[in-house]
This record gives sequence, structure tokens and C-alpha cells, in this order.
Amino acid sequence: MTRSTTDEAAAPPMPSPKERRRLREAKSLSEEQVAEAVGVTRATVRSWETGRTSPRGRKRALYAKLLAPDPAPAPAPAPASASASAPEPKPRPTRASAPATTPQAPAPETAPSLAAPAPDPVPAPTAPAAPATSPAQSAPSAPAAPPPPSEPAPKPKPGTEGKAEAKAGAESGAGAVPEAPRLSPEEAFDALYAHAAPGLVRQTYLLTGRRRLARESVERAFQLAWHRWPEVAVDRDPAGWVRAAAYEYAMSPWHRLRRAHRHPDAPPTEPARRALFEALLDLPPAYRRTLLLYDGVGLDLPETAAETEASTPAAAGRLEVARAALAERLPELAAAGSPAEQSELLHDRLGGLARAEHVPAPAPARKVRTGSEDKARLWTRAAIAFAALLIGATALTLHTAPTHYEPPIAPPERVGGVPPRGGPQKLTAQDLKLQKSLNEQLAHGPERLVPELR
Repeated sequence: MTRSTTDEAAAPPMPSPKERRRLREAKSLSEEQVAEAVGVTRATVRSWETGRTSPRGRKRALYAKLLAPDPAPAPAPAPASASASAPEPKPRPTRASAPATTPQAPAPETAPSLAAPAPDPVPAPTAPAAPATSPAQSAPSAPAAPPPPSEPAPKPKPGTEGKAEAKAGAESGAGAVPEAPRLSPEEAFDALYAHAAPGLVRQTYLLTGRRRLARESVERAFQLAWHRWPEVAVDRDPAGWVRAAAYEYAMSPWHRLRRAHRHPDAPPTEPARRALFEALLDLPPAYRRTLLLYDGVGLDLPETAAETEASTPAAAGRLEVARAALAERLPELAAAGSPAEQSELLHDRLGGLARAEHVPAPAPARKVRTGSEDKARLWTRAAIAFAALLIGATALTLHTAPTHYEPPIAPPERVGGVPPRGGPQKLTAQDLKLQKSLNEQLAHGPERLVPELR
């Protein structure tokens, strides 16, 4: 047991499930290749990337080594003249390129987006920055000449040492970089809620076509995020974590059994928006979600595939089928010349549809946090009550149960085919007279021994 605990503690830290998928896609590795290298099945690799399980032991070390990014080679020192004339490198696009089967269309910078602005990350405690040094200070210099002799510094008076040290510390720290203010968990959650909740309600409305269900899904997702806040706070994309939870709850098939969410809300009155709304709801849920994430929110294809728990080729196929289905019902989309124009047009149309519809505002962040805490407290009390009831029923059973086995008594049954019970013959009149006379005589005494003659 000690050995396994030591191995687990010495194992390298693993990235989040979404990060594992991204690193594998960045190295152009398939699930089969990773499974063959680690020595597991493809289903095991998929469960690692979805977060259902986590590798352990030797497989954990091999998996972490396989996903580790390659060290970037150190750039060779260039001469000053060459560095001065070298052009600046162009920035990399934010969207990854799609496979050959699906044309990639980057979202325009000026187009409206369904994605809410990314919240500021929670500032982590960092070490104080060291004061910057100039090249002249860091370079070795010749030993300076000794200072001229001066009078010894006067000794501080008793009780003033602390004041002098505090003053010196304040003077030395005047040029230091101030630390970023640390937010409490409540403040960090409220900041994430304020940034992501309004836009997420509109996204979920496009996904389901139901306003009340969209608000309920977003609130449930944030309640779950607050319940698992230590995990969400360190996630690479907290807004994406909440978005995935809201989409999963909104697309649950159990909502069809609820009368309030059995049918979608009334479509928009404008013909163009009405056609887009109806065409979007006619798509299968998986295709609708892929189209909304890629063309509406603006995720790239690997991130869309990871959030929908599908392979990248499968996500590309769903995107093509969804665009073709919308192009059959939207003339302007069918008239677009290239897939890039279709993506840009869908991005604009989905953003306009989400902003034009009246969607209920989500509840305040404090109410969501309180609801999550009350629900967790309720479930905890219910679990404790159920455990106490189970223990009481078990104790009562042990107390009242018999200590030995008693065979049950068989029920009575009528028996047939048995002859009637026999006995002596019926007494005649003479036999009855004799019996009566014997009963009238004395049963004991000498008179009994002497026969009476008549």
C-alpha cells in the first residue's frame, strides 16, 4: 500500500481532460496511436480525454510523456544588424485550420459574436517580482576604489530600531511591482457569472428554442460550477466548462416529459429570422450544437469536437451536413460562393437572432450561489437520514429475528381411501341389563367375593 501511494505521489501531474485532447490534436496523433503507445484500448484513451477515468501507475507516466510538448529549440544569437532589419513575425490566427473535408472560415473581427467576453482569470498568489537591473549593473565591473574614511554612524536610540527598519523597508520597496489583488472565491465566481451568464442564456435559447429552459439550464450549470469551484477555478477555460454543463442539461431528453418544455416557444415574427429559427430547430441536437459552437460561438474545429465528445472528422461531417440543411431553406446561405462566406453569414445571422429575441435575464449571482449551497445541504441531510433509517431498520431486524430455525407447520389436508375406524359391536338389550346390574353392585368389599344365588 505504501508503494502505490508513493508511486501516485511521484507521478507527473496530468493536464485537464480538454487539455489532453488538445495536446493530442496538436501532435497529430489519433486515439489508436496513443492507445498503442501506452498499451491500452481506444475506449480507455477516450475515457481519459472525457474525464471519466484517469491513468495511473506506469501508464500515467507514459501518457504524460507522450502528451508533453516538445521543447522549443533555443534561437541562435543573431548579429545586431540582422536583428534590426528582420521583419516582425505575423500573429498566428486564433482558429485552427479544419481538415480538407471541411473548409475553415475564420470569424471576422467586426462581426458580432455569441460568445461572452472572457472573464479575467483568478489571480494566483505569486512571488514578489525582483527589481529590474540594467545591463550595466549586471555586467562585471572593475573593483571600485575604497571609500574615504568617514565618521562612524551614530547608534540609534533605544526603541527606534523598529521604526528605522520599517522606514528602510518602505524606501526599498517603493520601486517594487505591486502584487495583483487576490479575489475571494465568491468574487471570482460573481465575475465569471457576470461575464458569461447573459450570453450563455442566448446561446442556450438558440440551442433549445425555449426561453425558460435556457435560463434554467444556465442557472443549473453555474450551481454545479459553484459546487465544484476548486475544479472550475483552475480549469483552462472556466466559461467553456460552464457552457458544456449548460448545453448537456438543456439537451437532456427528459425535458420532453415536462409539460412546460414539451413544445418550443413561438418563433420570431420577421420572416428571415423565423426561417433561420425553424431550420435550426429542425436539425438533430448533435448537429445543431456543432453548428452553434463553430459558426455561432467561434470555436475552432478541435475544440468543437472535444466539447461535443466526438472525433474531429465526425465534427467536420456534422458541420457540413448542418450547413447543407440550412442552405436548402435559406436562399442567401445557398447563394454564398465559398464555405468561408457561409460561415461569416451564419455568424452574423445567429448573432442577430440571439440579440433580437427577448430572453429572460438570469438570476443574481448570489442567489445562484445560495441555491447551490442549499441544494448541497439538502442532499447531504437526505443522505444522512437515509443512512440512519437503514441502520435503524437493520438493528430492528437483528433484534426481532429468531435465533434458531423453526420448521413451519404443514396445513391440514383431507385424506381419502382410508377404511373407517372399527370397534366393538353394538350392545344388545341383555348386555345392557348386565352392565346396569354390575354398575349397581358394590365395586369392592367382602360382599363382592360371595356370589349371590337366586
